[in-house]
This record gives sequence, C-alpha cells and structure tokens, in this order.
Amino acid sequence: MIQIYHNPRCGKSRNCLAFIEQTNEEYEIIPYLTENPDFDALKVLLEKLNLQPVELVRVKEKIWIENYKGKELTNDQIIQAMVDNPILIERPIVIKNEKAIIGRDLDKLASFLD
Repeated sequence: MIQIYHNPRCGKSRNCLAFIEQTNEEYEIIPYLTENPDFDALKVLLEKLNLQPVELVRVKEKIWIENYKGKELTNDQIIQAMVDNPILIERPIVIKNEKAIIGRDLDKLASFLD
C-alpha cells in the first residue's frame, strides 16, 4: 500500500495525491499536520527517504527562520523541531514498501511507483 504525507492546502501535495489516485493502487493519506508524527516515526521516514534531517525541513517557513535558522542543531534537535512544528516537514512524502520519496516532481514519482 502507498502512503502519502499530505497537506490539502498545498498545491504540490494535491497534485501528488491526484496522481496517486490515478494509479488505482491502494493508498492511505497521512494528515501529518493534524496527526503529528512522533520522533521515532520521523527517524524511520528519514531512513526510507535516505535524507539527513535538515534536508526534510522547509527552511523558508517562518517558524524555521524565526526559531532555528543559523543555529547549530544536532540531527535529533532538527527532528524534534519537525515533531513540534509539523508544518516544517517537506511535502508531499510518498511511501511504498521500505522506500520513500518527496513527491513534488510527478515524473520522479511515476518512476518511483513503478
């Protein structure tokens, strides 16, 4: 089953979800802004994405700029920032089996889902 970390207010996330709906595969929407992932879930997600924590952060978000930008943070502190402020998590994230991808580029998403 495909899972998507989805923000319905985000155009890229809506486009990604529409693309997934066309695949006729089973999927689950994870409304990560209202059902915040915990620290361990984000660590697992980062492993599936093969990313460092800072690579998953939306660094242009006001919360990041005002509270974290320019500070020397450990990976655990960056993960905790995303747990505390899920709006900082890049979206959409698509998970299939033991791999994940940030689904902003639909061509890459298509290759990932094949």
